[in-house]
Amino acid sequence: MSSSVLICDDSNLARKQVLRSLPEQWEVDVQLAKHGLEALDVLRSSAIEVMFLDLTMPELDGVGVLEAIKEEAISVKVFVISADIQPEMQNKVLELGAQAFLRKPINSETLVSTLQEHGIM
Repeated sequence: MSSSVLICDDSNLARKQVLRSLPEQWEVDVQLAKHGLEALDVLRSSAIEVMFLDLTMPELDGVGVLEAIKEEAISVKVFVISADIQPEMQNKVLELGAQAFLRKPINSETLVSTLQEHGIM
């Protein structure tokens, strides 16, 4: 059975990098979003299990997405992938319910170990 995954980043290159970093043995059905509003549309209309979320995006940033997920009680495991490595921001996204904060650019080893640590695979 495959897992439903959403990758949300305003950079096409970053979305592709996350997609390439997903473990080959992990059966996934992937959807892509270019900004937070698009991501929320997908989350509201599909049963997404895992989301990889950038922070700095137009339309609605990652913090806004996390706030909406929390407010609407959307059930999804969110992993933030961002170049914004300030400790205050890392703490904020974890307080808003993110499972983990991963530094861009992501690599497959870090992604696999984080997914295993959180019981995703």
